[in-house]
Amino acid sequence: MTSPQPPRRPSGQPRVPENYDPADFVPFAVTVDLAVFTVRESRLHVLLVERGEEPYLGHWALPGGFVRPRESAGQAARRELAEETGLSPDTVAGLRPEQLRTYSDPDRDPRMRVVSVAYTALVPDLPEPRGGGDAAQARWTPYDELGRLAFDHGRILADGRRRIGAKLEYTCLATAFCPPEFTLGELQQVYETVWGVVLDRPNFRRKVLTSPGFVEPVEGPPRRTGGRGKPAALYRAGAATALHPPLLRPEGRTTP
Repeated sequence: MTSPQPPRRPSGQPRVPENYDPADFVPFAVTVDLAVFTVRESRLHVLLVERGEEPYLGHWALPGGFVRPRESAGQAARRELAEETGLSPDTVAGLRPEQLRTYSDPDRDPRMRVVSVAYTALVPDLPEPRGGGDAAQARWTPYDELGRLAFDHGRILADGRRRIGAKLEYTCLATAFCPPEFTLGELQQVYETVWGVVLDRPNFRRKVLTSPGFVEPVEGPPRRTGGRGKPAALYRAGAATALHPPLLRPEGRTTP
């Protein structure tokens, strides 16, 4: 006796059940939020906008907004970032933020049920932002000077910092925040700024120099970096884009 065959799926456009009614489900909106970080003057900064309308009028928040009916979350993220910060579309297109996670607590927005798709990026210094759209102004703010932010954006930023910290463990991104020719001390300062820890100098130097393609020495005399120590050797970014093995964050150290 042969077993019954499953019904064949019809070709072409999928069919909506006749008894399906969208009104049976509570409507909700989808937004995007962007946690964009950079390093300025040896401090971690985050890009914020001042809200120009309620809710949270006058509060600082992450750039972002509602996803339009005919655009993806990624398209909405790039559009909102350009509109609210005044950054050019070409600049925004080059940032390539990565999706962080989805925030869906029922009461995270007082207007209605809103689900946010958050993105994050750690980028070299960008032009000064300016407010636009429904943002009164925009600015780079030191991470350690953040006050209370609108919505659940403080939580999103904390998650974003953990993500960018992990990115430095496995990629060579840190060299983008150094001069074209830099000392290992300058590179270490980038890691300490993003990770918020004090690193052991000899151990950091050993790990960097034994990571294939991470940095390469610059020919010529060393550079004096201040203080009474000897001039430091110069390096430039190597050809590698990923670190093998990863340069892991130490545990139990104090913040700088």
